[in-house]
Amino acid sequence: MSVTEEQALSDIASILYVDVDDLDIDADLRDQGMDSVRVMEIVQLWRSAGLPGVDFISLAEDQRIEHWLGVLRAQQAGGRDS
Repeated sequence: MSVTEEQALSDIASILYVDVDDLDIDADLRDQGMDSVRVMEIVQLWRSAGLPGVDFISLAEDQRIEHWLGVLRAQQAGGRDS
């Protein structure tokens, strides 16, 4: 299984209780309401979707959406993170 970029954006928006169109791709997700509990929810969601290598550290170190999408791309390509 995999997580598409569209699904990732939908997941992030859902966790933050906003519409996908309201996400600021370039802004730090902490400024958009993301906290450590929500990061862990995303980690579990994406692990359940078949990406067991996604972890809290790789997402928490840089909380911009573009970084998170890079982490997903790397995981799906068989790498560790971006």
